[in-house]
Amino acid sequence: MSQTAPLSDAAEEEWDMVIRARSGWFHLHLQDLWQYRDLLRMFVWRDFVAVYKQTILGPIWFFIQPLLTTATFTIIFSGVAKLSTDGLPPLLFYLAGTTPWNYFATCLTKTSTTFKDNASLFGKVYFPRLITPLSVVISTLIQFIIQFALLGVALAWFIWQGRDIRPDYLGIVLGTPVLILMLGGLGLGSGIIISSLTTKYRDLGFLVTFGVQLAMYATPVVYPLSIVPDKYRFLIELNPMTGIVEAFRALYLGAGSFSWPLLTYSALVTAVLLFLGVIVFNKVEKSFMDTV
Repeated sequence: MSQTAPLSDAAEEEWDMVIRARSGWFHLHLQDLWQYRDLLRMFVWRDFVAVYKQTILGPIWFFIQPLLTTATFTIIFSGVAKLSTDGLPPLLFYLAGTTPWNYFATCLTKTSTTFKDNASLFGKVYFPRLITPLSVVISTLIQFIIQFALLGVALAWFIWQGRDIRPDYLGIVLGTPVLILMLGGLGLGSGIIISSLTTKYRDLGFLVTFGVQLAMYATPVVYPLSIVPDKYRFLIELNPMTGIVEAFRALYLGAGSFSWPLLTYSALVTAVLLFLGVIVFNKVEKSFMDTV
C-alpha cells in the first residue's frame, strides 16, 4: 500500500499588498496612490467624460459657461452697479477673476460629496479612497485649462487692440503652476474635510453650494480689492482665495493688489487645510460605511 507524503504544516505565501485598518492618525499610506495610478487615470477620464456625455453641445459648454457668466457680470456689476475694474476692460477683468474661482469652487463642491457619491463603490472593492477626490481635482484641471485658453485669447485680443494691459510674462511662467497648485490644493483640502464631516452631519452638504456662492462675494472676483474700504479689507484678506485671485490678475493683467505677505498667507492656509484634510479623510474612511 502506498503512502502519501505528509503535507507541510503551513505554506509560505507572499502578498503584494496587505490591507489593514489604519490605526493611527498619521498612517496615511500615500504611496498607495502611485501603485494605483492607472485607476486614477481611469477615474479622471470618467469624471471628465461623464459631465457632458449625453449633452448636445458637449465640451463646448466649457466655453459657453464662462462666457455667459462673464457677460452677466459685465452687464450687472459694470453696467448697472458701476463697480470699478481698475481701468481694465470689464470682460477681461471678470474673466480673469472667474477662471481661477471656478476651478477652486468646482474642486470644493465635487470633492465635498466624495463619500456619498462613491459609497456603493467603496463598499465593494479596496483601493486608496483618496484617489476619488484627487481624480476630481485633475479632471477639473482639464476644464480649467480650456477656460484658461479662452482667457488667453481674450487677453491677446485686447493687447492687439492697443489697450493698456501689461502682463508680467516672467511671472506668468514661474507663478502660474504655483497658483494652480494652490487652487487645487485649497479646493481639495476644504472639500475632503467637508466630505469627512458630512458622513455624520448631513446638514453640511446642503450648505456647501450656498456657502460657495456667498464666498465668491467675499473674494475679489467681481470687484477689485482696491475699492474695499480699509475697515473691511482685513476681513476680505482673511479669505485665502483673495491673495490667489489678486496675484492671478496682477500677473496676467498688470493690475490688482499683488502682495507677497497675502500670497504667503494663502499658501500657508492651503497647506494646513490640505494636511488636515488628508488626515481626517483617512481616519474617517475606515468607518464611514457604517454611517453613510
